[in-house]
This record gives sequence, structure tokens and C-alpha cells, in this order.
Amino acid sequence: MKNILFTFICCLIFSCQVPVQKSTESNQSTDLYTDVQTGGIKIIPIETTKGKFNIWTKRIGDNPTIKVLLLNGGPGETHEYFECFESFFPEQNIEFIYYDQLGCGLSDNPKDTTMWHLSRFVEEVEQVRKGLHLNRDNFYLLGHSWGGILAMQYALKYQNNLKGLIISNMMSSCPDYGKYAQEVLAPQFDQKVLDTIRQIEKKGDFENPKYMELLLTNFYAKHVCRIPVAQWPEPMNRSFSKLNRSLYVTMQGPSEFGVAGNLTEWNIKKQLPQIKVPTLTIGGTYDTMDPKHMKWMSTQVQNGRFLLCPNGSHMSMYDDQKNYFPGLIQFIKDVDSGNFITKK
Repeated sequence: MKNILFTFICCLIFSCQVPVQKSTESNQSTDLYTDVQTGGIKIIPIETTKGKFNIWTKRIGDNPTIKVLLLNGGPGETHEYFECFESFFPEQNIEFIYYDQLGCGLSDNPKDTTMWHLSRFVEEVEQVRKGLHLNRDNFYLLGHSWGGILAMQYALKYQNNLKGLIISNMMSSCPDYGKYAQEVLAPQFDQKVLDTIRQIEKKGDFENPKYMELLLTNFYAKHVCRIPVAQWPEPMNRSFSKLNRSLYVTMQGPSEFGVAGNLTEWNIKKQLPQIKVPTLTIGGTYDTMDPKHMKWMSTQVQNGRFLLCPNGSHMSMYDDQKNYFPGLIQFIKDVDSGNFITKK
């Protein structure tokens, strides 16, 4: 009887203790999950007039005074073609951040063409900046192609948040870009090839496989990336394959010769002198953009420097890496050390 009573008391005590133990374990589990590492990935919620959306970012490296936010081109490409930066920035202790703009890659896609306009994207970048805690003591903004348009427009409104600005392979005027495409690039085509391309464009038959076939060999291989098409880098191909066509056509237009979308009249040439933050403009000799114009841009901003990639085209970060990355890295380090000197 005593043994039965003793056993009953022990069971009663144990049963009273178990819930306490479970509660403690639950609290410990909650604490553990607050410090889960995600490999640098951070989802940033943004507010728009059409509601809330999530933006995908990923940080590579950790440098409190150098944080480079990358703005992809297109419009409508993804961050993935910037993956070549991983071969150059980490060894120089340069932190950089991948960022898929709304409608691109791993970020939300509202599939609403009324949201594809420059001013909304500028406000998106500002919300992303705040979400990443970037400021004038560490924030470098690098925009390539369409991303360069976005970077320039952002700087005109929010340059007090910037430490440095990099405009890669982009002119400051879409009308000037269209003129360069028509008057300089188009005449380099074989006349028969150009006539065929013009006929396809006139019909609006942009989905015609012949159109891209002719562009690849006669335009892309000469002015977009000069690496043989069959050997184009995998990250670049992967990014191009994920193009948001709706976003691209709405803002750029369907043609590869100039701009026909809602960016057609974009032109900030007269506003460039308002940009006072240290600025690097980058152009390639064989670029789709006029390298002389991009050099001129560096003389119009208050503190500019120009980097020419003599062997490069629009994707100079791939086809002229020997010039692109040393010049870019030197600019960032000069600004960071306080030794930036304008080179015009």
C-alpha cells in the first residue's frame, strides 16, 4: 500500500512538472528562431498606391562603409547577370547587394502595367534603401542600362542619401540614344539584313523568330556582348531568359533600336549639374550607348569620372572585365578613403 501511494505521489509531481518543462522548451525554441541566418537574403515590404508588395534582396559581404546596391537593366531583367561581381568584389572587401525590382525575378509581380513608370521605381529604391539601413556613410548605387536611368533619377531626388553613384552603360537622354542607334549603329548592318529587320518591325511582328535570329548575330554579338553567342556566360543567359516582357515593352518598347515605351522622352541632360555626389560613368567602345555621350556626362555632374572599356560593349562587366572591374573598384575605394579626384 505504501509503495502504491509513493508511486501515485511521484506520478502526480511529475505530471505537474511536465507542462512547465514544455513551456520552457517552447520559449527557448522561439528565441532560437529569432537569429536564424538566411545567407544574406532579406525580403523588404514596400508600399505602393496599389497595395503592399515584397522585394527580394541578398547581401554579399559585410563592410560598414561600402555597400553597393545593384540596379538591373531591361527594364525587366533580374539581378542574376550581376553574379560575375562575386569574382571581384569579395576579395576587395566590397559589400554588394542583389536586388530584384518589382516585377523582376524573385520579387513580387503585380502584373499591372500602370505600375511600370519611372517615378514609382524611384520611390521603390528609396524604400529598399531604408529597409537595408543604407545611408550617406556607406550607400553606393550602381545602375546598369535601364538601372542607370533609375539611378540617375534617384540621385536627382535623393542624392543626400548617397556616398557614391555609378552609371554603367547608360546615356542621360533616351532621344539621344535613339538617334545614336539610328544614325551610328544601324548603318553598320548589312543593308539587306537591316531592311528585313525594318520590315518585321513595321509589321509589329516582334515575336517572329527571324527577328531575334538576325539581331543576335548582327546586333547583340557586336554591341550587347562581344563574347561569341554560343559562349555567353550562364548567369547572363539565365537573367535574359527571365525577362518580364510586359515590363520591358511598357517602358522600353518592342524595338531594339531606341526607345518606344513610356521612357521615350526621358532626358535629364540639363539636370546633370545638379548631381554633386561622386559619380562614375562607364561606357564601352562597342556599346549600344554612345561612349562619347557617357564621357560627356562625367563632365556635367559636379564630381565625375569616366571609365572607358576599350574592348567592351553594353555588357562590359563580361566582355571587358580587365578594364571594367579595376576601374570600378578604384572609384569605390577612392571615394571610401576620401581620395576621390575627378578625372575628366
